[in-house]
Amino acid sequence: MAGQNHIVEANPPMAMLAELTHRCPLACPYCSNPLQLKEQSDELSTEDWTRVFQEAAAIGVLHVHFSGGEPASRRDLVQLVKAAADVDLYTNLITSGVGLNEKRMADLVEAGLEHVQLSIQGTTAEEADYIAGYIGGHSRKMDVANWVRSHDLPLTINAVCHRHNIEALEQTIQLSVDLGAQRLEVATVQFHGWAEKNKQALMPTRQQDERARKTVVAARERLKGVLVIDYVPADYHATYPKACMGGWGRVGLNVDPTGRVLPCHAAESIDWLSFDNVREKTLADIWYKGEAFNAFRGFDWMEEPCRSCDRKSVDFGGCRCQAMAMTGNAGATDPVCSKSPMHARLLDQIAEPDDPAQMSPSLIYRGR
Repeated sequence: MAGQNHIVEANPPMAMLAELTHRCPLACPYCSNPLQLKEQSDELSTEDWTRVFQEAAAIGVLHVHFSGGEPASRRDLVQLVKAAADVDLYTNLITSGVGLNEKRMADLVEAGLEHVQLSIQGTTAEEADYIAGYIGGHSRKMDVANWVRSHDLPLTINAVCHRHNIEALEQTIQLSVDLGAQRLEVATVQFHGWAEKNKQALMPTRQQDERARKTVVAARERLKGVLVIDYVPADYHATYPKACMGGWGRVGLNVDPTGRVLPCHAAESIDWLSFDNVREKTLADIWYKGEAFNAFRGFDWMEEPCRSCDRKSVDFGGCRCQAMAMTGNAGATDPVCSKSPMHARLLDQIAEPDDPAQMSPSLIYRGR
């Protein structure tokens, strides 16, 4: 298999995603968590995470993103933020807001929290709570945004776009401005985890994708100096793939709730890879010597047409997990790429049916 038993020189990682738990009160049908969620009983302890943060800082990690599931489901979240801040890691909380209250937010800020990314599932309570599968979630998010603003913390709004809400992108942008956000991340749904099970229901049409791109371009110009808009367009309607994770094993790493270290959040879908655990090895050994991290580093693993393509240092062959899901070969060119021999298969998947009713089947909600 690609990259096995071959170590490629790597720079230190810049960022770490700390997936503290897979527990979450929401049931979003596009959740990127794996279908087989990790149990609470298997989660790393406070002491384990504290050591991981120390090891991360020692190898050059600059910032840690607390994620999940819902990180606020961890009772020790304040302690974990302090542990990361104590070793000078920039601390960012990625949250649904559910599980936070005004006092807990104040405690997090006192512990060293420096940034909040707040997810929204819609611009109205009815729409958002339907997608999240949780009544009252949208109202709590509005409260959390106000608490963040009261502490003068920078706020990013995370908005996953899909067929059901992409037409409301303009309203999403305005809501972000109203909430005092400095940044909005508009991410078209990526089809991993639970989103893969809901692909037919969530896939934006090509027309929706084109309108969204135009909306973002216009809003960036209109809101220059007010709101930064990061836009992750729909993979399936692109000509070339994105450089997934900035290139495999090049920029960042994920630590899952049980301590397994992954090159990206969906990497475990590549079932032949072996993932090391921080309970057994140091983060430095895993980053520099781990089989999973070296599997797709550099260019030697690439097959044609990637190997001779002048874009290989731009997109690094695209998403390995997407290649695995669509071709059964994680070393193949990402089928999103128009040069891929499997691109026709992708086009078949996004073909729109004659019967509009077939475009919106029932959603399969994430297990809790």
